[in-house]
Amino acid sequence: MKLYITILTVFLSQFILLADGVNTAIKPTTDANITGHVVSNTGEHLPYITLLVKGTTLGTTTDATGHYMLKDLPPGEQTIEVSAIGYKKAMQTIFVKPNTLLEVNFLLVEDNQQLDELVVSATRNVTTKKEAPIIVNIASAKLFESTASCNLTEVMNFQPGLRIENNCGNCGTTQLRINGLEGQYSQILLDSRPIFSSLAGVYGLEQLPVGMIERVEVIRGGGSALFGASAIGGVVNIITKEPLRNSVSITNTTNVLRGGTLDINTALNGSFVSDDYKAGIYLFGMLKDRDSYDRNGDGFSEVPVINSETVGFRGYYRTSNYSRLTAEYHHIHEFRRGGNGFAMPPHQADIAEQLNHKIDGGGLRYNIFTPDYKHRIDLFTSAQQIRRDSYFGVEQNQDAYGQTDDRTFVAGGQYTLGFDQLLFLPAELTSGIEYTYNKLHDRFLGLGRNLEQTTRVAGGYLQNEWKNEQFSFLIGARLDKHNLMDRAVFSPRSNVRWSPGENIGLRMSYSSGYRAPQAYDEDLHIEAVGGALSMIEVPASLKPEYSHSISASADLYHTFGRVQTNLLVEGFHTRLNDVFQLSRIGENPEGTIIYWERTNGTGATVQGINLEAKIGLPGVFDIQMGYTLQSSRYDEADDWSGANGVRDFIPQRTMPRAPNQYGYLSSTFTLTPAFTASLFGTYTGSMLARHTQEENAVIYYREKETPAFFDLGAKVAYTLQLGAGVNLEFNTGVKNILDAYQHDLDYGINKDASYVYGPALPRIVFMGAKISM
Repeated sequence: MKLYITILTVFLSQFILLADGVNTAIKPTTDANITGHVVSNTGEHLPYITLLVKGTTLGTTTDATGHYMLKDLPPGEQTIEVSAIGYKKAMQTIFVKPNTLLEVNFLLVEDNQQLDELVVSATRNVTTKKEAPIIVNIASAKLFESTASCNLTEVMNFQPGLRIENNCGNCGTTQLRINGLEGQYSQILLDSRPIFSSLAGVYGLEQLPVGMIERVEVIRGGGSALFGASAIGGVVNIITKEPLRNSVSITNTTNVLRGGTLDINTALNGSFVSDDYKAGIYLFGMLKDRDSYDRNGDGFSEVPVINSETVGFRGYYRTSNYSRLTAEYHHIHEFRRGGNGFAMPPHQADIAEQLNHKIDGGGLRYNIFTPDYKHRIDLFTSAQQIRRDSYFGVEQNQDAYGQTDDRTFVAGGQYTLGFDQLLFLPAELTSGIEYTYNKLHDRFLGLGRNLEQTTRVAGGYLQNEWKNEQFSFLIGARLDKHNLMDRAVFSPRSNVRWSPGENIGLRMSYSSGYRAPQAYDEDLHIEAVGGALSMIEVPASLKPEYSHSISASADLYHTFGRVQTNLLVEGFHTRLNDVFQLSRIGENPEGTIIYWERTNGTGATVQGINLEAKIGLPGVFDIQMGYTLQSSRYDEADDWSGANGVRDFIPQRTMPRAPNQYGYLSSTFTLTPAFTASLFGTYTGSMLARHTQEENAVIYYREKETPAFFDLGAKVAYTLQLGAGVNLEFNTGVKNILDAYQHDLDYGINKDASYVYGPALPRIVFMGAKISM
């Protein structure tokens, strides 16, 4: 603890010195202004393009005609950066004088590869995607639109090495797998903060509408050295939208599932900034209303009812030219229910999994830096509270009601020092501290469950990155003290990037990580299996799980005239020690509750290759494909069957629900300036599925190799320009055109809700409209 107090004291002293120096440097109105326009290489004036004054918090956007104005700039030499999705970044350095108006125009060159796009997840500092020491994939608004996605679960399949998986045939809980590892191995961040607790991870991605999201940054492989526990498989950093200009949009997407089931999504978003861009706020809201869907006609749903409302905001206030305060808040209310008897209370149904979530979360962040941008401080705090009223019951059990309370708090700070030359290269030294607190109370008193868990993690990290355009060498480590672990955990990290040419990026990385012996999202989900309820317990004897990950990649770019191409080849290898596994330990005397226990296995190895290819002609088409070949195996065969049934399988080392191959396709075609089309799809290879069945009062435990699935979709959109800056878009299309769906679903009250695989939704016809101004 003394170490953290010492580090915090250093942070505060640096903050006071910087604040004093920065505030002294701030001048009143200078009347030093810049005006001009931004055009593309085709001569088109570009509206709503972002312009930033490098090394300050100052910025603006072009208007509907492609013109801009920057007011009251600090006198002296200033560098203006211009960036936009689909274009290479442009910069000009100029000398600004008080009481002077300069005209500065910019030319942007089309670029589908987005190498100049800024990312924050690679090093916890802003850097370009091209110069990042580790591969960072980006899911942007362009991908959200081309795949007709309304929430985050619908879009994350379209990234290499990622796969969204449906885990329950009743309530529809999903998990995000990265490089074959289960969802509990991945760290989900909201604006770089780990407020996604175990409870939030059960349904969290499906509860986040794309209207609140600017982009999603994905790092595959170990990230614990920067982001702490649960970052073994990778990191998903959800960056919420910032206000850039005054705008409003209303969107509706109506999905019609096979059989006429409706799924209606309506969103209202608004961005508002002051005339001097000193303050701004982005407001978002979404309503979702979906009916249940019964695929096999047995009277029990495969897709649950969902009714949800989401509202929130993200705003900023520029406290000076070199400091900024940012605030974010979101409220989510979601009701979902699966099973049967939807018109009746859940305890009168044969099967019911009903959940009513109320989620409130938000955060504050304060950034301050010196005018030369060599000293930077980032102070932050975030919190989230979840209240869940639930019912998990079968055969009209009146005792299956439960309630869960979950509170998460995160606070910390980061200091970055830039060097023009440190030994052999320019460098950035980054240090930080972070404290995470979570209190969970999960109670189903009628089922004999009363789980109380408090976790406290105090962590500190230190890293140094030497880099220029050709080389990047990063070494760092994180030290965490988890209250459920006896000793502090030291997680080192190293990354190397070598770019022998402008169009080649070679990278290698190593990292270690850990998972604490605590309840995870899977443990907080109760499911119906064979007319009984399945519950997972976490014993006090459970040991931590440790990992070691290495990866190597080659990122190649080439342009054939105007046609731009990219090929990424990445190999990964993750070793898990004392891996967490599930073992069936018995049932209650009535046979209505099945108990599972999380135990430590000897270990496991996950390894494979990710392939990604892109080809595009700016303004005409953009095609992206990814494919993963992998192996996920335990060191020893896993016998998950219980003593009270018949084991009808041969235990094997293959991890369940981990296909050896899977991939995706996303493409966009601009047929005319107003008419676009997209084609998208995912492929999931065969995998091992576990199945519990009751036949003639005998329980059988079985395993099956599932068939492969190809989920193909298409969309067309047409935009009408109703006036200057006012657009109306109509779109329509089909998802899962081939209606690829599991053909051997369980029937009736004795169904095994965990025996689900393949696409989560059947064929869907959708129609949408969007008005923006």
